[in-house]
Amino acid sequence: MEAHALLRLSSPPLFSLKTTSLPNYNNNHHHTMRHRTTICNCTLTSSSTRPTLSPNSLQYPSGFLGAVPDRTSSPSDDSDTNATVVNAMTYLTNMLSSKVYDVAIESPLHFAPKLSERLGVNLWLKREDLQPVFSFKLRGAYNMMQKLPREQLEKGVICSSAGNHAQGVALAAKKLNCNAVIAMPVTTPEIKWKSVERLGATVVLIGDSYDEAQAYAKKRAQVDGRTFVPPFDHPDVIMGQGTVGMEIVRQMQGPLHAIFVPVGGGGLIAGIAAYVKRVSPEVKIIGVEPSEANAMALSLHHGQRVILDQVGRFADGVAVKEVGEETFRLCKELVDGVVLVSRDSICASIKDVFEEKRSILEPSGALALAGAEAYCKYYGLKGENVVAITSGANMNFDKLRVVTELANVGRKQEAVLATIMPEEPGSFKQFCQLVGQMNITEFKYRFSSNEKAVVLYSVGVHTASELKAMKERMESCQLKTFNLTESDLVKDHLRYLMGGRSNIQNEVLCRFIFPERPGALMKFLDSFSPQWNISLFHYRGQGETGANVLVGIQVPRVEMDEFHGRANRLGYEYTLVNNDEFYHLLMR
Repeated sequence: MEAHALLRLSSPPLFSLKTTSLPNYNNNHHHTMRHRTTICNCTLTSSSTRPTLSPNSLQYPSGFLGAVPDRTSSPSDDSDTNATVVNAMTYLTNMLSSKVYDVAIESPLHFAPKLSERLGVNLWLKREDLQPVFSFKLRGAYNMMQKLPREQLEKGVICSSAGNHAQGVALAAKKLNCNAVIAMPVTTPEIKWKSVERLGATVVLIGDSYDEAQAYAKKRAQVDGRTFVPPFDHPDVIMGQGTVGMEIVRQMQGPLHAIFVPVGGGGLIAGIAAYVKRVSPEVKIIGVEPSEANAMALSLHHGQRVILDQVGRFADGVAVKEVGEETFRLCKELVDGVVLVSRDSICASIKDVFEEKRSILEPSGALALAGAEAYCKYYGLKGENVVAITSGANMNFDKLRVVTELANVGRKQEAVLATIMPEEPGSFKQFCQLVGQMNITEFKYRFSSNEKAVVLYSVGVHTASELKAMKERMESCQLKTFNLTESDLVKDHLRYLMGGRSNIQNEVLCRFIFPERPGALMKFLDSFSPQWNISLFHYRGQGETGANVLVGIQVPRVEMDEFHGRANRLGYEYTLVNNDEFYHLLMR
């Protein structure tokens, strides 16, 4: 096997690429040279005619089973029915004969006594986070690669990934004595690409987004004759992931109500459904997605694959803009629906697993558990056996800070509030008396020149009735109080900006996603400065591939078209938040 290396590509790039689409996140890839350079303007075009939708276009209560596929229409003829049966049996028999255990372990199914007692069900954790690369991804990668002819393996493989798929391909290549190239965005945290290098693959860091890395990988596969290993949308990959379902059926004693599966591109849930629904059709297969990355839910809701116009990156292992063609076909036929959950509830589930097993999951690894908890609470499920797949533990350490801050909010054990009180002697003491026995966990206040002051604070909450009673006490004393707990803008930015209030003329407030790489800030400034004054800037690293930045820019109304043009050419995702009520409450 040839020596591995890290390659950062810069101009001139190996291939010419163009881009009009926004980032997607799922795959990896390796290269063979030893010099380091950088490429930042790699782009690609898409001829897709699929609808582009916002994640916000489909939202429903946490725990509710939505996006239930419409399977009322029957196949057009008997040949369609026969083809479906044959296809299903092909998946089933291939999983039974899969050689994934050359590299993967049969992960244990652990009972979670504390969570079970709290929820009133028998909750089981399928511990895919205990795999050699701390993720289920090696199953699909190896299952596909070990089926390649020897002559094809000798030409090498290539993939694109920002995390777990990269490590799966690298380990599979090492086992098969095959050269692997992994293309990763330049924004990939060092801990992730170094983990891939240690497995013997060659890393190419290219582009700001997954889309750009994938375009490079697919083009290079054609030029080098390498085999491109997709992260989810390939029958052999789906079959490899489906062995998780085969193990659950074998390990679970007694009737099983549901299996909760994290959903990104759909490979894991498609594989599990393809097996479980054929041998135990009564078991519900329920997908779980972040509410800000709900490509599968939207696709099932509309009956066709859609593309997200933007995607939340907190659970980066499932942050994809479109699901696979084959995975969607299987999910539309076999899954029972999708549960959506928030960042806060994902953080709460990470804490739950830590307290249960002393293990730390990555956000996508705790996603299924968050969905299972929300589902059981929403439907009042009692006494049933429920399985949640803990799919990965490749946690970026920097992200733990955010997880600890949001976990208690996700558990409904902490609430973020704002109260308007008079700027006069004794008002602070009155406020504390009204809080009563509730524990204040955070308090921020600065003298205001106005007659009224706004304080931002957090309180420990044991029951919803306690919070309601405290709010009513405030309101009875004419202290208007707002519950900000559900506002990501407050939790990500505004809570750190308390202390200054101003009414700035022509201020446009935006949330930008900056790529986490050197030069990203200067590229932003070159786009807008010195034409317009920057009136606010707040950045806080969260251990993600993209940095969440709140920016205020003074742009006259007549120049807004020019502003949008420059922002679009910049290529960073952005959203205007000028009308956010809590921004006006706390900052204006």
